[in-house]
Amino acid sequence: MVRTCCVVGCNVRSYDRHGNKLGLSFYSFPTWKQFQGAQVSDVTKQRRRAWIAAVRRADIKFCSISRYHLVCSRHFHSGKPAYEMDQTNPDWVPTLHMGHSEIRTSHADRHRRRTQREQKKALVGGFHNGAAKCEGEASAEVTTEEQPEMDTTEEQHHNNPVILSEGQICDGHVEAEVTGADAENGDLRERQTEDQRPTIDCVHCVQSRAEIKRLLEENRKLKSLLDKTELNENFLQGDTEKVKYYTGLTCFAIFMSVLDNVKAFLPASKKLSHFQMLLLTLMRLRLDLPVQHLSYLFNVSHKTLSSVFADTIDVLYARLGILVHWPERHCLQATMPPQFMETFGNRVAIIVDCFEIRTERPSNLKARAQTYSHYKGTHTMKYLIGITPQGAISFISKGWGGRGSDKHITEQCGILNKLLPGDVVLADRGFDIRDAVGMMCAEVKGLLSTRCQGH
Repeated sequence: MVRTCCVVGCNVRSYDRHGNKLGLSFYSFPTWKQFQGAQVSDVTKQRRRAWIAAVRRADIKFCSISRYHLVCSRHFHSGKPAYEMDQTNPDWVPTLHMGHSEIRTSHADRHRRRTQREQKKALVGGFHNGAAKCEGEASAEVTTEEQPEMDTTEEQHHNNPVILSEGQICDGHVEAEVTGADAENGDLRERQTEDQRPTIDCVHCVQSRAEIKRLLEENRKLKSLLDKTELNENFLQGDTEKVKYYTGLTCFAIFMSVLDNVKAFLPASKKLSHFQMLLLTLMRLRLDLPVQHLSYLFNVSHKTLSSVFADTIDVLYARLGILVHWPERHCLQATMPPQFMETFGNRVAIIVDCFEIRTERPSNLKARAQTYSHYKGTHTMKYLIGITPQGAISFISKGWGGRGSDKHITEQCGILNKLLPGDVVLADRGFDIRDAVGMMCAEVKGLLSTRCQGH
C-alpha cells in the first residue's frame, strides 16, 4: 500500500511512479494513552496536541485523525520519532520541513531549557501562555511579543526564533499560540521559577517514592503468589501437614536431611532442581499420582519425568537401603511396646506379610505366567515385608512374580536365616509359614486369632 506524508507541502510517497520503494518511513500520530497512569496520560495527550499543532492542517483534529494521516521520516532529526516519555528530545515533535516558516528548529540547549520550564509550569497549575478553551474548529494564532511586521526577513527570524507552546484544548480541538522568546526573556522566566523549584522537586519526589513503594509491594505479593504455585522449597517450608501429605515424611527438616544425603548423586536436569526431583518421586510413591499428572504439575514432558523418577529411585535405594536393617534382640526387648508385652511377651521379633504391586502385562510368555496373580486377577509383583513391633521396617525381600506363594517366598527370600531360637513371628492366619519358621526353632502366631482370643 502506498503511503503519503500529510505535512503541508511535503506529499512524499513511499513508492515512486515506477513502483520503486523510496526508503522512507512513515509514522502515525501518537495516541492518547488514558489508562496507563496519570503521568503517561498527560504526556501522551500533550504530545498528540503538539503533533497536531506542528502539522497545522484544518482537517486534523484531536479526536478525529485518520489512520491514513502519516508523517514521514524527513521531518525528524534522527529519521524517526523519539520515545514518548522523552520530552526533551528534539524529535518528540516533528520540526523539519513543516511547510510554514513560523515553526523553526531551535537549538538543542534552548529546546531542553524550554521543555524543562514547561514541565515545571505544568506541575504547579498549567502553562504560562495557555490558549483559551473552545468548542468550535481548531485554530492557531501566531503572535510575537514585539509583533514584528509580516515582511520580516530571514535574518530577523534567525535572530528571534519563534517557539510553539502548547495550550489547553477541549473536545479534541487544538489551539496553539506561537510566541517568540529571546535569550533575555528566557533567563527572566528561569529566575521567576527559582522560588518554585523546591516545591516542585518535593512534590515530584513524594510522588516518585509513593510509586516505588507501591511497585515494591506489588512485586512482593506477586512473588509470594508465584512461590505458592511453584513446587520449590517455599512450597513445603513451614507447613508440616503439607510435608506429611505429599511426602509421607514427618517434617521439612527430615526431607532436607534426605535431600542432603542424595543430591550429590542425583543426575543434573535443566528443568528440575534436585529438590523437585526428590519431591516428585516421593509424591508419586506417597499419593500414587500418574506420571502425566505430575508432568503437568512440574511443567516437564512425560519422558523427562519418567526418566527423573527412575534415576531418583535408584539413588534412594543405593543411599538409603542401609537404613532397612535387622535389629539386635536386646534392642527390640528394651523398646518393646506394652501392648506386645502383655499379649506375646518380649519375644516378638518381626511382623510379616506379603503385598502385591500391579504391573503391565509382560510380552514374554514365561514372565506373563510367573507374574499373573489369581488372587488379584491381574499381573503383579509380590514382596515380603517385615516390620518390628516398634513400627520400623526391618526386612524387604526382592521382587517375585505374583504367582509365587507366600510360603515359597518366605523360604527363599532369606528372612528365615535372621531368626533366632525362641523368636516369635506374627503373621496373618492365612500366611502358611509355620513349618518353615519351626525349622529355625521359632514360633508363628496369627494376628487375627490372637485378636479374637483377646475379645
